[in-house]
Amino acid sequence: MDYLTLYQSGELLERVRTAYARLAACDLCPHDCGVNRLQGERGICGAGAHPAIASANVHNGEEPPISGSRGSGTIFLTGCSLKCRFCQNFPISQMGNGYVITTKVLSGRMLKLQRQGVHNINLVTPTHYLPQLLAALYLAISQGFRLPIVWNSSGYEKVDALRLLDGVVSVFLPDMKYVDNGTAERLSSAPDYRTHNRPAVGEMLRQKGHLELDDDGVAVKGLIIRHLVLPEGLAGTRETLSWIAGNLGTETHISMMRQYFPAHQAMDTKALGRKITDDEYADAVHALEEFGLENGWVQE
Repeated sequence: MDYLTLYQSGELLERVRTAYARLAACDLCPHDCGVNRLQGERGICGAGAHPAIASANVHNGEEPPISGSRGSGTIFLTGCSLKCRFCQNFPISQMGNGYVITTKVLSGRMLKLQRQGVHNINLVTPTHYLPQLLAALYLAISQGFRLPIVWNSSGYEKVDALRLLDGVVSVFLPDMKYVDNGTAERLSSAPDYRTHNRPAVGEMLRQKGHLELDDDGVAVKGLIIRHLVLPEGLAGTRETLSWIAGNLGTETHISMMRQYFPAHQAMDTKALGRKITDDEYADAVHALEEFGLENGWVQE
């Protein structure tokens, strides 16, 4: 099943309607704000009835199977259901930088990126705009859109919402940020992060399976998990990797990120006030090896 099949059968349009209905008392993410976004009310993510984006450009800085040789068509969506104290993109995610557009205009951005030759459309922080993105896809298909969709999310998702993406998304690229729910709430205002994150990533794997590449090494379908190593072990890296190996399988692809630096409000939290050390990152890489997680990428 793919989105073209869903479009032709009428199922995609039904999913658009189902998703939009949820905006009347918004429950798309675990916050369950219950606001009526169709009437202009806004919850934690700051999003309304229409999509808002900060940019839509060709991007070459993602994992190799996402960027490939021609780049990824990356659309940065405004707002976020997390409020990470250390967010490096906080002007977009938390200050609302960007501009509101219609779903028709958004579909045009997707088609333009396709004409520019990108390998895929990479939706960055898409969770709170799930209905609008489905609608934009529906409109774009009628104009010849055929690229794979990458769902590049915080991993703070609801399984029932993700099921609306079954057959729509080709590659899931979620974060697994935290092991400890208390830490997640304190640093990212994300109550019960682990409680929601693990079933969500499991649902992503159920939908697409493990990563598959074409002959050029570009992702066709599957799951890539991103994990950002934080100072003082705040991310719970070792326990996260142990869980992945034991529950998702050692063939899971992991992108182990070391680019943490104190951004936004990080300096207000003592443990976040520095970059990670070489030893902290080396410990994370060693844990990959310890748990047999050989697929993926580390950063030198």
